[in-house]
Amino acid sequence: MRVVAYCYRESTDPRPSNPTPGGYVIDQIDQVYEDWALPADPSYRPQLSQLRQDNQANPADLVLVNRLADLGHTLAEVQECLTALETMGSVVLTGEGPLPPGSRADFWAGLQLAQAIQDGLRRRQLRVGHARNRLKALPPPGKAPYGYRRGQDRYLIDRTAAPVITAFVNEFLLYGSLRRAVRLVESRFGKRISVSTGRRWLTHPVYRGDLQYRDGQILRDTHGAIISRAEAAQIDRLLRRNSQLPPRTAGAPRSLAGLVRCQACGSALRVSQTTRRGQAKTYLYLRPVACAQTPRCQAIAYDTLLGKVINQICHDLPEAVARWGLDQSPDDADPSSSPLATLRQQIHHKESTLAQLPALVAAGILDEETADLRRYKLQGEIAQLEQQIAQLPPVNLQELSQSVSIPQFWLDLSESERRFFFREFIRAIDILRQGKAWAVQLVLVF
Repeated sequence: MRVVAYCYRESTDPRPSNPTPGGYVIDQIDQVYEDWALPADPSYRPQLSQLRQDNQANPADLVLVNRLADLGHTLAEVQECLTALETMGSVVLTGEGPLPPGSRADFWAGLQLAQAIQDGLRRRQLRVGHARNRLKALPPPGKAPYGYRRGQDRYLIDRTAAPVITAFVNEFLLYGSLRRAVRLVESRFGKRISVSTGRRWLTHPVYRGDLQYRDGQILRDTHGAIISRAEAAQIDRLLRRNSQLPPRTAGAPRSLAGLVRCQACGSALRVSQTTRRGQAKTYLYLRPVACAQTPRCQAIAYDTLLGKVINQICHDLPEAVARWGLDQSPDDADPSSSPLATLRQQIHHKESTLAQLPALVAAGILDEETADLRRYKLQGEIAQLEQQIAQLPPVNLQELSQSVSIPQFWLDLSESERRFFFREFIRAIDILRQGKAWAVQLVLVF
């Protein structure tokens, strides 16, 4: 009779002097196969593979193992290994006792059912633990996002990675182009990221100091922010405006690119550049992209149109801001007249409710678990209202409109800076034509 043994040991397991299955001593065993567990790869079992290979050439009559679980890392691996050994005519004896008689199919079906029940109970315990952590505003499970590291109860800013995200955000705010910011990160820091990763850096709540859970709930100010609230509001407005612009105009070098359209033919106007023969000076024009008129709508000199747009915005913007009424405070404003006042009143009401929870718990009206759940929901609702406020035009619009109503303010800006402010206030620029004459009409954001 040929007897072999297989042992799978953890690094902390003591080495026994005598295998236990069947009471066999070492002298009665023809060969011992032994694997030591690797923490990085628990499924690594080279000696088990060698045992199965040798068993095909010279099948053993008896295979001794301490535990049936030693034959694989998962239930499927154990089943496959045990079936392979028994197919070659070997009898497997374990230290846990003899395998139950009867159909092997019934045996494995029972094991799989028990495994499924155990997995379901474990998943339920994990969900309960994650829900309890959410009520305590603890970070969700998993690896910390890039730019952060895990602390005891919150994310901590990683001082080596956070400057990469900060430079990326500053580049995007300056030029409004995701791809340009991605190229900056690669050239300056040697880190290659995709455009989708860059967009996630700009929009994910974790970089704004908030936690977002799997149920979609957001809790504000749970850890240090890499992107400030003011920067986050500008990012949201820029992304929303860029999504409405024609392709490849988000980071165009000219401030009017993607904004101008002709009402006569319905075509967008594209910035084109020409140089007259014998002259070094370059001339910029705006030409219709697809004009169906006969004759075609004439091109417009870029500098001429820019001057008219500046004069028009200096005239229209203060009136529009006065109608908008963002300068009213929530105390004296009619809620129906100001979206900002309405949102602030809703936030104030929910914060008042939030402040009453400790007193309700102390009075015995609410228990701790109910109060924690109510606090969690209120904090999420407040975060949603704050997000709506961030999507509104700047709260200091009244003061800002006084500065941008001066033509010299616009003339002193660079093209990239002027592009940023144009897209902050202007949704579109319509060209109204009457014969060869034309005029400018602004469609403001608010």
